[in-house]
Amino acid sequence: MTTIERAADSSCEEWRTRARLWVDEQLTRVGRRVTGPVEPRVRPWSLVWRVPTDDGPVWFKANNPGTVHEAFLIAALAELTPERVLTPIAVDPEQGWSLLPDGGESLRDVLARDPDPAHWERALPGYAALQLASAPRADELVAGGVPDHRPEVMAGLFVELLDDHGSLLIGAEGGLTPDQYERLRAEVPSYAERCRRLADIGIPATVQHDDLHDGNVFAGDAGYRYFDWGDASVAHPFGTLLVTLRSIRYARSLSAEDAQLTRLRDAYLEAWTDRYDRRTLVEAADLAVGLAPVSRSLSWRRALDTVDESRTDYADAVPGWLEELFADDPLRSDA
Repeated sequence: MTTIERAADSSCEEWRTRARLWVDEQLTRVGRRVTGPVEPRVRPWSLVWRVPTDDGPVWFKANNPGTVHEAFLIAALAELTPERVLTPIAVDPEQGWSLLPDGGESLRDVLARDPDPAHWERALPGYAALQLASAPRADELVAGGVPDHRPEVMAGLFVELLDDHGSLLIGAEGGLTPDQYERLRAEVPSYAERCRRLADIGIPATVQHDDLHDGNVFAGDAGYRYFDWGDASVAHPFGTLLVTLRSIRYARSLSAEDAQLTRLRDAYLEAWTDRYDRRTLVEAADLAVGLAPVSRSLSWRRALDTVDESRTDYADAVPGWLEELFADDPLRSDA
């Protein structure tokens, strides 16, 4: 079992000792010390510790092999857009370890008190600014290990995913039926054509969070800051709208046609209006959202790249997201 694979095994004393020593060393370096026991949270894709210190809590995260790029990515984003993310206290990209300050309350906390959608109207442009700032470094991010989901390669990734019968659970509970699988196979030429059209529009690829909902945005005095980048890839920026708009729709019990969703989409797209006309941006957004379920399926497959037995609790997410390709509008799905 590798160092990274042990990240999710909180019962491994050797691993916990090494991780705790690393945390202590990094905190000592910045003049802080641990003041109590850590509070663990374990998922197949990562282990997180809330670590109390003499200057407030900090957060240690250890990623599994499939999400190990997060440590590298958060350090890169802190360099590129320090006002949009938390600056890590320390990262160890090779081990997939990161140590972050506390970010305060989340956008979800704020919305629980005040459900005004204007909060999202302010948060989305900041995220778009982060994406624009990161676009010139897309090749470097891929070279650093961030998954490449650019439109030019997505059709090939789709075919490769369809060849992974084990992850798709074909004929098993929670998986694809044989008919659904054959229908997805038949979808490949159309999917490839839509990828080509999206690439031809020419909007540069950049970092794409791929799980941007209100629980992954801090909303403190320092402004909106975006975190939990384990699902992220370098991709068409607008693919982010799949999860973001769906999460808003469900939280607010909106119909897929609700004008609030259109207004939020447009607030996000506004950052690109100095380069493209609005009709082109809306076309690109529609294409990117329609293609993004494959990215989500791939993200889940990476997240479950672990020996942790609890991965089976989430395994149906991989085929489940592929089924979204059959939806006329993925934002309409109740999945």
